Amino acid sequence: MTTRLLFVCLGNICRSPSAENIMNYLLEQRDLQQQVSCDSAGTSSYHIGSPPDSRMSSAAKKRGIKLVGRAREFTVNDFDQFDLILAMDDSNYRNILSLDSSGQYGHKVKRMCEFCREHPDREVPDPYYGGADGFDYVIDLLMDACDGLLQEIEV
Repeated sequence: MTTRLLFVCLGNICRSPSAENIMNYLLEQRDLQQQVSCDSAGTSSYHIGSPPDSRMSSAAKKRGIKLVGRAREFTVNDFDQFDLILAMDDSNYRNILSLDSSGQYGHKVKRMCEFCREHPDREVPDPYYGGADGFDYVIDLLMDACDGLLQEIEV
């Protein structure tokens, strides 16, 4: 059985596509692509159809990771489609849970930083309005969190 992961940030062009592609990179390294599938989405509709942010792509490329995909908005159907929904920050977490009117999916929604092993951060910071260092830091943080998540769900 495949574990289905959905990574969620605000616009789905920086943090969540990075997490999705980092996880796919780690899955490929460990030959686990058949056991885990990944997707990403945003809680807003700002960037629907846009590719990952070029600054984020540059930061990922330094680690040998290519960011692919197109931004989409999180929908209530995602609650049924995914086993685990990973919010990048508290605002995303609250926005996701606000769409769960029945209250039956809260157990599926987690904060990405809950899986960090090395970084003490509570949230994945949004690097959008900052400099290159912020994008590099987010990649490092997500590498840590994705590795920790993979250890938790390892099949």
